[in-house]
Amino acid sequence: MILDTPAWKNLAAHVADIRATHLRDLMRDGARCAGLVCEHDGVVIDFSRQNVTACTMELLFDLARAAGLERKIAAMASGEKINTTENRAVLHMALRAPPAKGAPSSRNARLRVDGADVNAQVHEVLKRIKTFSDQVRSGTWKGATGKPLTDVVAIGIGGSYLGPEFVFEALRTDPACARAADGRRLRFLANVDPIDVARALEGLDPARTLVVVVSKTFTTAETMLNARTVRAWLVKKLGAKAVAKHMVAVSTNLPEVEAFGIDPRNAFGFWDWVGGRYSVCSAVGILPLSLQYGFPRLAEFLAGAHAIDRHVTSAPPERNLPVILGLLGIWNASFLGHGTRALLPYCQALLKFAPHIQQVDMESNGKRVTIEGEVLPVDAGEIDFGEPGTNGQHSFYQLLHQGRVVPADFIGFRTSQNPIRLTGKPIEPVSNHDELMANFFAQPDALAMGKTAAECLAEGVPEGLVPHKVFPGNRPSTMLLLERLTPYTCGQLLALYEHRTAVEGFVWGINSFDQWGVELGKVLAKQVRTQLAASRRTKSPIAGFNPSTSAMLTRYLA
Repeated sequence: MILDTPAWKNLAAHVADIRATHLRDLMRDGARCAGLVCEHDGVVIDFSRQNVTACTMELLFDLARAAGLERKIAAMASGEKINTTENRAVLHMALRAPPAKGAPSSRNARLRVDGADVNAQVHEVLKRIKTFSDQVRSGTWKGATGKPLTDVVAIGIGGSYLGPEFVFEALRTDPACARAADGRRLRFLANVDPIDVARALEGLDPARTLVVVVSKTFTTAETMLNARTVRAWLVKKLGAKAVAKHMVAVSTNLPEVEAFGIDPRNAFGFWDWVGGRYSVCSAVGILPLSLQYGFPRLAEFLAGAHAIDRHVTSAPPERNLPVILGLLGIWNASFLGHGTRALLPYCQALLKFAPHIQQVDMESNGKRVTIEGEVLPVDAGEIDFGEPGTNGQHSFYQLLHQGRVVPADFIGFRTSQNPIRLTGKPIEPVSNHDELMANFFAQPDALAMGKTAAECLAEGVPEGLVPHKVFPGNRPSTMLLLERLTPYTCGQLLALYEHRTAVEGFVWGINSFDQWGVELGKVLAKQVRTQLAASRRTKSPIAGFNPSTSAMLTRYLA
């Protein structure tokens, strides 16, 4: 176990040294600050506001070596079945790899899983997505009444929804994507709450609507209930013939797809080596997003993710962005005791970034045992939450500044997707984006430096108010600065945080690629569902539940 290694014990001993420091003092060291910045392909990460010194980082890189981190990353990239509890490879990186060129050789071997050429499979599906999305967008593929299909409803849940919605929102105000989406609408339907159905279908004309049902097995209870609901909406308006022209699937279970009424030729596959929360680069995300923005924009998105894939598999740990981010996460969570992380993008287009990374990170690393099945004596995983700045500043930043210590990631862009220039007084910002970024740069310093009682008194604060106006500071954060939010940089950002999660899991020694914790609730929900159906139809008494649940079910059914 990693906790038994000298590297882990050295870091544990080093905690006392760090607790004796304050970022207010560390930030005065220009050489230290310059040494805690790393850049690759337009992505700049400044982690000088973390509670670390050069010594801390050396100890963290020693920990990475002790955990065999580089070997584990290579094993993931090569298709080894590192998801041992499900006997699966973990190959979301293969989803964005370019087509293999030239004849296979010992130096250019094609990636194979269970004898299948993974690269060829991926690009066959991408080719079909491009062809189909081009047909729908051009009006070649028409609905049952002969009208073009301008609106898309993507039905899925969890990873089949959160990732695609994050990318959809991120690109919605990119000028090139906005032009490509002119006259088109994309809606997502995930919740079985009938309110979500009403919102997803509001204002849509069935004759112009295409439905994409996303379910690997085509048996996911919530997704299939929503799919049947929307199918009934289509059939009621257009007749049974509508299903063939208005519904397509992203699934691997072609018999179930056909039984549902969708032509299997209109099913786009993915593979068991794609975990749901890592599936946005598969047909799960690329199909609905290509229908909205056109395939060329999604090709740029895949290229951005692939660029970070190449980086994480080739750069040394000391210059490897996801490795640095992951090691800092472990330092904060396992050594300094900060189990929560705030994701703070200063870009409204990233309003769905935190919800997606919540799943990527918390479903991956919220584990209690190592990959060998031993109970981990430290808590793995972090509690993620976030909101775009400056909205978050007027919501939960009070807690960040004067309440609990919550490490934070600040994400900003040098250029806005939609710049607005202003004219005014010399002291006023020259653009809305400058005002936004003024806050982006100020908040990490406020968290790090804080404000002392002496500073408050020097400003004339009455003594009785001084305790209320003191900011302890010494609160860690990382700043990520990119050029502009585009399909390419959106792909970079996605891959950065996917690999950060994997790095943490590899060092903790857990399996970041299964999610057994999701299963128990599903099993119990099935029992409740069966009881509800029986009670509704036959008035059968409630049985088989604890007294509390039985009483609440009785109230619900009354």
